[in-house]
Amino acid sequence: MSAIPRKYYQPIAIAVALAFLYFTVLVKLGNDWWNDENYSHGLLIPFVIAFIIWQERKQVGEWKTQPAIWLGTVGIAISFFALWVGTAGAELFVQRVSLVLMLTSIVVYFFGLRFIQFVAVPLMLLVLSIPIPQIIFNRIAFPLQLFASRCAVAAMSFLSIPVLRQGNVIELMPLGASEPKKLAVVEACSGIRSLMTLVTLGLIYAYFTRPTGPRTKVYVISRSIILVFAAVPIAILTNALRVSGTGVLAHYYGTRVADGFFHSFSGWVIYIVAALMLFGTGWAIDRLARLGKTDRINKIHKTTNRPGNPVNLVNPV
Repeated sequence: MSAIPRKYYQPIAIAVALAFLYFTVLVKLGNDWWNDENYSHGLLIPFVIAFIIWQERKQVGEWKTQPAIWLGTVGIAISFFALWVGTAGAELFVQRVSLVLMLTSIVVYFFGLRFIQFVAVPLMLLVLSIPIPQIIFNRIAFPLQLFASRCAVAAMSFLSIPVLRQGNVIELMPLGASEPKKLAVVEACSGIRSLMTLVTLGLIYAYFTRPTGPRTKVYVISRSIILVFAAVPIAILTNALRVSGTGVLAHYYGTRVADGFFHSFSGWVIYIVAALMLFGTGWAIDRLARLGKTDRINKIHKTTNRPGNPVNLVNPV
């Protein structure tokens, strides 16, 4: 076997130290990704992050490093403290946030603040894959359950279907039934699962389809922000559509459509629709940007070609 090049000693040593320090944190995080369907997309995040870093390696190598040793040291110290507090208080979220802060601080320590822009997307993907505290999760999920149930009742009322809502429980009378049936819009139907996944997809989509070239930095950042935030209403509205459709079908075909294969299949179909809407939003943003650029070029041409203005026939633009 060939010896490991000397330049890799330091990165390998740091990676081993971090793996040892955060071993328990990483194991529990992987276990959550495997068992919690709300964050199952986290299983793909390490591979996406590795691909992004590999893709950016040449561009990063061309930048001149300006280490911010003191700032990085402070960040590392805070990360150690957060890890200790999270471990002492058995708070997983604090321990995981400590990992993100530690990685950021190491980059600042060795490369400087300027290099944050190269690891910003991987760090944000890591943050999006960290399960939020249950108390916050419930505060998000329950309002989404109520919104989805309201939308379902509104759709059924519009179709003159008798329906009654009590919180997140919908009571209806299926055709041919002798007694009313209840549909509960449970946490899994709140849409928070698709919300988490779609926001992550929006960030990945914005990164891999970002335009390149001069004078596009502001546009790239604005486009990315719009796509990530657009994922939120898209996920909420498509889930409300799914719950509404389930309620209407339950009236005609019975409440069995809310369980089993149809329930899982409709979830996949709605998620694909949501993803296509997100991609369509990106296409619309790019289309509007091209139209705006074309209009500016046409104005320049009109101004240049006015009578009395000299025209450069070699390079008129």
